[in-house]
Amino acid sequence: QVHVVASGGGLVQTEGSLRVSCGASGSIFRINAMGWYRKAPGKQRELVALMGSGGFTNYADSVKGRFTIARDNAKNTVYLQMNSLKPEDTAVYYCNVRTALSSYWGQGTQVTVSS
Repeated sequence: QVHVVASGGGLVQTEGSLRVSCGASGSIFRINAMGWYRKAPGKQRELVALMGSGGFTNYADSVKGRFTIARDNAKNTVYLQMNSLKPEDTAVYYCNVRTALSSYWGQGTQVTVSS
């Protein structure tokens, strides 16, 4: 069984910064990728940032230059540093962990950016 737990998030003003973290534990043989998705009210869930085991990254165009994803492979942890936040970044952010066999989701953490 794999557990994925996200933390961080909260309320911040426009142009502020936040960091969210996500750790995976349990019966994990090898993690191929870890990443963050978000779902805003009335919108579909979208990819925010993803990092593969080889270090490649993929960012949504809307967050490039403002968000940075990082991984600590020894701790099975992924971080998302969010700078220059905008009201349109307001959403529930979900961590995703992919292994060779399955995909696991964290519980989601709310990020609210006030104007």
